[in-house]
Amino acid sequence: MNEKQTENATLTENETTLTGTETTLTGTETTLAGNEDATRTYYESTDVDRFYDIVWGGEDIHTGIYEYDAEPVADASRRTVERLADRLAGRLSPGRTVLDLGSGYGGTARYLADRFGCDVVALNLSEAQNERHRAANAKRGLDHLIEVVTGSFHEVPYGEGHFDAVCSLEAFCHSGDRSRVLSEAARVLKPGGALAFTDIMAADDTPAEALRPVVSRLGVDALATPTFYLDQLAELGLAPVDFDDHTPHIARHYVRLTADTRAREADLRAAISPAYVDGLLANLPLWVDATGANRLRWGIFHGRRA
Repeated sequence: MNEKQTENATLTENETTLTGTETTLTGTETTLAGNEDATRTYYESTDVDRFYDIVWGGEDIHTGIYEYDAEPVADASRRTVERLADRLAGRLSPGRTVLDLGSGYGGTARYLADRFGCDVVALNLSEAQNERHRAANAKRGLDHLIEVVTGSFHEVPYGEGHFDAVCSLEAFCHSGDRSRVLSEAARVLKPGGALAFTDIMAADDTPAEALRPVVSRLGVDALATPTFYLDQLAELGLAPVDFDDHTPHIARHYVRLTADTRAREADLRAAISPAYVDGLLANLPLWVDATGANRLRWGIFHGRRA
């Protein structure tokens, strides 16, 4: 083989390698896009919307921190927002800006804007939820402080160091690439900026397959673990990083949610499809069993960008 033939062969080999790499990247992006489509479809379902209204209160759709077993789900969910906000208090005030990733109906955004007088950017996949969010902001007189943006937390549409704080409540469990979400959250934080989030997680020693029937409703195959998040945040340079472990509350929450769903079954069947109600009544006890078997973890992570 002469010099020119060798050069051509090398080029062909390199192009093949590049093509293979591009195919892998495209496959990753395709999987992620499918994951986001599933999440969007789930939250834009009329059935899901009405369920959250009837049973959860339609404002804060998060795991609650309970003061007593029979406390309303909506009250306990609001307490979770309050506890998370406490972790951001040193970074939020009028003129400062916080990013809420996976902002849902906007309960957290409105709470932060009202409590701190700060500006809030609420990033969320579902335009249907976002329309409802904007209407609620206007009704509460908070629309001048809250910008609702339709987009993905896998690719946050803001530059590095843009926000004084970033938060999220139980949105990362829907992600197909949680490392990327955390990297984006850290990227857009200002130096010294605060990050706080909650998520539903598997216990470190729980095999993924043990929870697959449980998490199927979320559109993912597996959950993160506390160790995964702590390690990722440390690698991203957040320090110190702490985890307020509130795992006992997730057990109480799913017992309470299941009881409320059963108690309001007639109301639910009158408002949403019977098939969705049947699915809830089959799925929610799986969460109760998983918490009873100590397979799930839940709490608040918080840290600062150096």
